[in-house]
Amino acid sequence: MSTAAIPGAPLPVRTPGSRARGRHRRPERPEIPAGSPALVLAVPAPAGPESRSVVEELLSIVRSEQNGVQTAAGYLPGDGSEGGSAGDEHTVAELLAHAAEAGLPAPVVVPLVPGPHGFLAGLHELAAEYGALVTDALGPHPLLAEAVHVRLSEAGLARADRARLFAIATAADGVVLTTVGGQDAADAAGITGMLLAARLAVPVVAAALDVPGSVADAVAHLKEMGSQNPALAPLVIGPEADSELLATAAEESGCPSAAPLGAYPAVGQLIASTYLAVLPAVDPSAQAEEAAEEAAGESGGGRHAAQ
Repeated sequence: MSTAAIPGAPLPVRTPGSRARGRHRRPERPEIPAGSPALVLAVPAPAGPESRSVVEELLSIVRSEQNGVQTAAGYLPGDGSEGGSAGDEHTVAELLAHAAEAGLPAPVVVPLVPGPHGFLAGLHELAAEYGALVTDALGPHPLLAEAVHVRLSEAGLARADRARLFAIATAADGVVLTTVGGQDAADAAGITGMLLAARLAVPVVAAALDVPGSVADAVAHLKEMGSQNPALAPLVIGPEADSELLATAAEESGCPSAAPLGAYPAVGQLIASTYLAVLPAVDPSAQAEEAAEEAAGESGGGRHAAQ
């Protein structure tokens, strides 16, 4: 499928595209029914160089995961100082309004957060005005535990594969899983923390970066349990957290920290699967009919060519 922008609207529409013919062609994934709503990725930050780079890469992953899905990023309103160019970025409200004006189905809004976050209440209110659906947050989920594990290994704080029996001198013997969104976010992160603990075979405690004393208390708890080399592991994609919070937590705790999840491929996969989960099921008979029509068309084209 190819896409083309509606004049005056940032949301693309589905248009017919050429497909390779023959039995060796790459089939399109059947999960996206024709006429499905667009996916709007709700970014809990104004558009800026850092947030744009992460968001654009994640949407690229989503499109590669699901051929035919229509995507757009909706940011929080900014003050114009984030370095965006006019017309390049849009707020969620603008995207929903453009879809309504163009007569398109209300988009599915996927919040770019791993758990509870302060911007979700306003997002639900906004979506309700346009009859749009807001999905659940991306976590807790095993793929997020995988992503945190990889970021820890990249920082030299964990083995990339615990099945390998080599040691890392800087490996953490306890992990504080840091997130933002208050105590609710920390509580929800505890589930991903249990999955991470199973992967690392070390204790994991969740803490909220935006709750004073939460990280310090978590580090103290790990040390009471016997941890001598605790580390911080952000359960943060990036745009939803102030980078100063991450730096301050590492400095005040005296613990090394892994990087945020960023555009780790599993995060893009989660966005795609979260969107797909709320779409109506595809009718198998309709798929079979479409395939039969295409096969008949190809056969007829072959006969004409032979003549």
